[in-house]
Amino acid sequence: MTHYMSGLVVRAEGVPAEIAELRLPEIGPGQVRVRIRAAGVCHSDLSMINGTLRPPHPLVLGHEAAGEVVEVGAHVTRAAVGDHVVLNWQPACRNCWHCDNGEPWLCSTSHGVAALENGLTLDGAPVHVTLGVGAFAEQVVVPENAVIAVPPQLSFDLAALLGCAVLTGTGAIRHTARVKPGESVLVIGLGGVGLSAVAAARAAGAAQVIAVDVNESKKGLAEAAGATDFVVSSDNLSKDIRSRTDRQGADHAIECVGRAATIRAAWRATRTGGQVTVVGMGAADDMVQLSALEIFSSARVLRASVYGQADTDVEVPALAREILSGNLDLGFLVTDRITLADVPSAFDRMSRGEGARSVVIL
Repeated sequence: MTHYMSGLVVRAEGVPAEIAELRLPEIGPGQVRVRIRAAGVCHSDLSMINGTLRPPHPLVLGHEAAGEVVEVGAHVTRAAVGDHVVLNWQPACRNCWHCDNGEPWLCSTSHGVAALENGLTLDGAPVHVTLGVGAFAEQVVVPENAVIAVPPQLSFDLAALLGCAVLTGTGAIRHTARVKPGESVLVIGLGGVGLSAVAAARAAGAAQVIAVDVNESKKGLAEAAGATDFVVSSDNLSKDIRSRTDRQGADHAIECVGRAATIRAAWRATRTGGQVTVVGMGAADDMVQLSALEIFSSARVLRASVYGQADTDVEVPALAREILSGNLDLGFLVTDRITLADVPSAFDRMSRGEGARSVVIL
C-alpha cells in the first residue's frame, strides 16, 4: 500500500523550505513506520539550510521527534504497533569498533551522517532525510534501532525533546563533564540544549550555575531551569564570570553555541585545571586558536560531547522516568507549539535567540 503525506522540504540550497506531498516507501524487514506526533525545531535543522552544513537536496527537515508506531516489518523485535517512541537520529549498530568499546554515541555506521535517502519521492525524484529521520513530516520509515519506546504517560512534546536537546544537554553534564555537587558550572547559549544543561547541572548538585546568552529575554527561562546567575554575553565575559567565582573562573564551562568565539570565551572563563565541554556543532572553517603555552600552563581540559555521550537505548527511557516522577522538570522548554507551516518562522525566532524550543504538533 502506498502512503502519501505532507513534509517540510528544502528543494535546493538557498531555496526556502516548503510543504510538499511525499510518497512514503514501503516498509521492509527490520523497519518500522511511525506517525509523527511532535517534532522539535533544533539548531541542527537550521544548520542544514543556513550554510553551516551542506546536505544533499531535496531534503526533508527535522530529526528531534516522537510518535506512535503504526506498522512494523518482518523480524522487528523492539517495537510493536501502538508503542509511543522517541526517534533516535544516531542509532548504534552495536557491531562497529566504537559500539564494541562502549562508545555507541560515536557509532561508525551513523556518526557524522547529515542526510540519507530512504525511499521517499518528491515529484518522482528521490528525497533525502535530515540525519536519517526527516521528522518534519506526518510519517517516517526508519530502522527499528532508530526508535526507543517510552511510557505513554509522557506527553509527545516532551518526549520529542528527549531525542536531541534534553539528551544532549543532560549528557554533557552527567557523562562528559561529570559535574559533582558543590562545583560551579558556566553554560553559554540558552537554547533547548543549553537550558537542559542548566537544569541537569542544578539536579547534579552544582552550587553555582551561571547561564549566559546574548539575549536578555532568556533570563526568565534560565531561572526556570535553575540558574543561580544570568549574564548577558559581552567581550568582558571572562571577567564577569571570574567576578562571580572568587576570581577563579568556573569549574566547568558548557559551550552550546558552536562558534570559535564562544569556545574561546568558555576557555578563558574556566579556572586553571577546569574543563570546557563543547556541545554546539559549528562550521568546518571556524577555527579556534589557542596558544601552545596557554594549553600547557592552564591545565584545562577541552573536549566535545557528542549526543550527550550517552547510550540512547538506556538514557532516553531513564530520562522519561525522571520527568514522570518529577525529579526532572523540563516543562519550561516548550515555549511555542506550532504547525509545519510555522517552522520557517520558528527558524527566524531561533536566529534571533528567542524562546527555548518550538515544537511542531502533528
